Amino acid sequence: MEIKSILFPTDFSEGSAQALQYAAEFAKKYSAKLYIIHVIYDMAKGSGLYVPHVSMDQLYKDIQEGAKKELDNFGVEALESMKNVERVVMTGVPHHEIVEFANKNKTDMIVIGTHGRTGIDRLLFGSTASQVVRNSPCPVLTVRVPQY
Repeated sequence: MEIKSILFPTDFSEGSAQALQYAAEFAKKYSAKLYIIHVIYDMAKGSGLYVPHVSMDQLYKDIQEGAKKELDNFGVEALESMKNVERVVMTGVPHHEIVEFANKNKTDMIVIGTHGRTGIDRLLFGSTASQVVRNSPCPVLTVRVPQY
C-alpha cells in the first residue's frame, strides 16, 4: 500500500482537531502530501432556494477570509514539522466538494472527524462524514471525539 497524499477536511470542531492528529501522523509516516480543506456551506446549492446574490456574495467573501485565517492557525502544533501541506478554502456542499477534491487530486486517503449528531441536527445537516464514506474514491478513516 502506497499513500502519497491525504485529504483532511475540517470544520474547525473538536472532532476535526482529534482527526487532525491522525491525518498528520499518517502524512509523516508515509511522507505524504497533506491537503487541509474547509468547505463553506453554500446555502443556495444545499437548499435549492433562491438567495439574493448581491448580499450573499459579500457575506461569502467575508466568511472565506475568516476561514482562511482560521485554517492557517488550525493545528499549528501538529503540523509544525511538516513541509508538504496545502490549505484550501472552498464554497459548496461539503460532502460533494470533499469527494470532488479527492477525485480531482487523486488522494490516496481521507481522514475526517465525526460529530455523532443525532435527532434534529442529523435531520437538518445530515452527516458529511457518512456521505464522504459512501461516495469517496479512496479509503476513509473516520475519527470520533472520545466520550468522557
